[in-house]
Amino acid sequence: MPLTLVRRTVMRWKRTIQLLDVHCEGEIGKVAIGGVPKIPGNSIAEQLNHINTVDDSLRRFLCLEPRAASIGSVNLLLPPKRPEADAGFIILQADQAHAMSGSNSICVTTALLESGMIEMKEPETVVMLDTAAGLVKATATCREGRCERVKLTMVPSFVQELDVVVDTPEWGRIKVDLCFGGVFYALVDVRQIGTTIDKTNARRIVEAGMALKDIVNRTLPVVHPEIPEIKGVAYVMFRDTEADGAVRTCTTMWPGRVDRSPCGTGSSANLATLHARGKVKPGDVLTSRSIIGSEFEVGLEAVTTVAGRKAIIPTISGRGWTFGLHQVALDPFDPLADGFALTDTWGPQAGEIR
Repeated sequence: MPLTLVRRTVMRWKRTIQLLDVHCEGEIGKVAIGGVPKIPGNSIAEQLNHINTVDDSLRRFLCLEPRAASIGSVNLLLPPKRPEADAGFIILQADQAHAMSGSNSICVTTALLESGMIEMKEPETVVMLDTAAGLVKATATCREGRCERVKLTMVPSFVQELDVVVDTPEWGRIKVDLCFGGVFYALVDVRQIGTTIDKTNARRIVEAGMALKDIVNRTLPVVHPEIPEIKGVAYVMFRDTEADGAVRTCTTMWPGRVDRSPCGTGSSANLATLHARGKVKPGDVLTSRSIIGSEFEVGLEAVTTVAGRKAIIPTISGRGWTFGLHQVALDPFDPLADGFALTDTWGPQAGEIR
């Protein structure tokens, strides 16, 4: 393309945002490192609420076609609101903005350190992340300019209710655990839907997850007792136990895909159920394994309370990798500026996107 034409095109663009491409254990979590507009709100939670209830144009711009695909998230880097934090962020996905994510926290930490936005100190750098769900401590193991592993001290996780019976048209009565691990989850033993967590079963699992999420949110409303902006079950996570004792996880994500990572917030929520059932204690470390075989180390650091409810402080340890850098732009004459999704790749629920 001639240089003159490039200059004219750049000048015509209405909005440009720079994205650092990162994945955590297979799950893509792009990080918006430049061009992020100001989001109204006195806290990250208020900013999250603004995106979800007032203006979702930025989410649609970054998460829907033709600028995005059906996999992955985009993390908006924001100035922190808490004085002890180094950076704030909000997770954008196809359905809405989300309060917290373990894999995305690892992606954000990796991006901040490897880009030089926060000075990397070897052998260890601590980054404090401000999220809508609370403060997250990220302890990065660093060597030769690379962020090798990140251990997250997560926000308090708690059980909302165990063994809730849900009536379904396809699988009959199913038991679910309603739990908070940074967002709300419905946790389901996968064998209740007659399948196993395997790559070949991903489509079947995600369709079940979308159906169950709809039923749960219609019949079992949930709201965080201290953060009213966090409400409703964000994801259904299926789980199983492997022969070596690892927890096999598969989190289903609207409108029709599965998390490639072992899911940090889901693993935190599941750890809360294990503690509530007396199966783990402070100091224990478990393995969460994803549908593609990647792993998180999941630890129970401490016991605490949330609004008088028993809760735990989980830790999640995993790895992130940067793999690209690009810029997305909005042409003011683009008739598809609002974004779109089709059921061929996004799944049947994409038909609800208008």
